[in-house]
Amino acid sequence: MTTTTASNPSLTQKLRGLSGEAVKFGIVGLSGVVVNFAVFWICINGLHLASLRSNIAATLIAIFTNYLGYRYWLYRDRDAASRKREITLFLLFSGAGMLIETGVLGFSVYLLGLDSHFEQLAAKVGGLALGTVFRFVSYRTWVFTAVPEPVAEVPAPAAPTGAAAVVAQAELVLATEQIRLAKAE
Repeated sequence: MTTTTASNPSLTQKLRGLSGEAVKFGIVGLSGVVVNFAVFWICINGLHLASLRSNIAATLIAIFTNYLGYRYWLYRDRDAASRKREITLFLLFSGAGMLIETGVLGFSVYLLGLDSHFEQLAAKVGGLALGTVFRFVSYRTWVFTAVPEPVAEVPAPAAPTGAAAVVAQAELVLATEQIRLAKAE
């Protein structure tokens, strides 16, 4: 009986793959940050919305643009069989990341009294950093799950050859003869 061993990537290969994934995650995330900060700045300066409302609006728009980047570029090879589940989890974890970001901003503005526009931006950067770490782990672990690898099949035992084939044939003849004799009685 022959067995096959699945090739497991080494730790170095896994880290290289993870670092490549982290770079792509950063690129998509950076585009989301640009959208997030642009909308935030427009909301607090142009629309004169409160900082927390501005943050929520900006983050929601960035979440939408990030989903497109993650799904169709970074994690395009991941399992997309259950889009409803994926989108639900993406929104859930993105919302949790938004709460982290908004919580840091709210703490900075309302408890520490740092309420100038630049102080709010600084607090937003800190909250965004914490939310980003949370999102990275969540997205790669639960949202964009890897496509399951096919299970390696164990080959069937080979047909007997040589002396084993002769013995197998003789046993078959004897079994057939016993059945014939049993019917004759």
